[in-house]
Amino acid sequence: MKLSIELTLTPLKKDFIPTIKSFILQLRSLGFIVKENPLSTQIYGDFDSVMQSLVPLIKNTFKDEEAIMLHLKMVKGDRSQYEPDF
Repeated sequence: MKLSIELTLTPLKKDFIPTIKSFILQLRSLGFIVKENPLSTQIYGDFDSVMQSLVPLIKNTFKDEEAIMLHLKMVKGDRSQYEPDF
């Protein structure tokens, strides 16, 4: 089953940029389709594979930070080719 996920990582500290950059670089290295914009990052792939790779990455990121939030939206299916039709 295909999966589309939107992630917004929010480290709760003044110097948040290095944490976000590190997280995105690690996402890119997982081998899935990854798309970024100024507000969020999307990852697309097989449900089981994405989740097996993503959960440890989130856990390690949370371990490394004192205070951090992750907003996550999941949609069944591969929406990587979505184009608005309006």
